[in-house]
This record gives sequence, C-alpha cells and structure tokens, in this order.
Amino acid sequence: MLNGSCLCGAVRFQVTGTPTGASVCHCGQCRKQSGHVWSSAQVPRADLALSGAKGLRWYHASKIARRGFCGTCGSFLFWDETGDDNISFALGAIDGPTGLRLEKHIFTADKGDYYVIADDIPQS
Repeated sequence: MLNGSCLCGAVRFQVTGTPTGASVCHCGQCRKQSGHVWSSAQVPRADLALSGAKGLRWYHASKIARRGFCGTCGSFLFWDETGDDNISFALGAIDGPTGLRLEKHIFTADKGDYYVIADDIPQS
C-alpha cells in the first residue's frame, strides 16, 4: 500500500493495488504543468482511494484526458484518460519509498533541450 498527498496535504490518496507502468513523461503538457517532467505509475481506478477530494480540481488538457491537481497548492497528482479503467498518480507525491523502478521514458521527442536522458531505460 502506498500513501500520497499534495504539498499542502489538502488532497491525500491511498493506492492499494500493485502499480504498473512507472514512467517519466517528457511531453509538453507535463513539462508545462510540472515545470520539468512528470513521473507516474498507474493502478485500476478501484485501487485508488481519495481523501480531501473536495480540494481536487480537474483540468481537461485534451479530448482524451484530464489532469488532477490540488486547488490550494497546485500539486499535479493524477492523469486520467477518458474511458480507461486505470488512473495514473504522481510518484513524487508518494510519502516515503515507492518500491518501484522506472520502466520507460515517454514522449521523448518533446523533451526540453536543456537536459539529457542519461540512463538506459527504454524511450518512446
């Protein structure tokens, strides 16, 4: 089980299932919303419980997904694809160790020019 929260603690969540797909997203939207890159993993929706959900805000960044963030401190917490049974959560929002290892870098063609991906994790 993993517990996480936004920076101010207004939105908290608990992951009860086994997360999969730990990745770093380099797309322009994730870079703009996070200030750099966004790392996440996903679980079935039923395996994620929210507390303080009234502080959670959703931004429909595209026709296919919305992004969940704290309405108080702005922490980017969730990526939710329309029609998908899974939801992605921010690995950086987890309290303590995750026990996970990154599996991939995604949208690397959109990455910023100010850094180099210097590991051997698969890129797409």
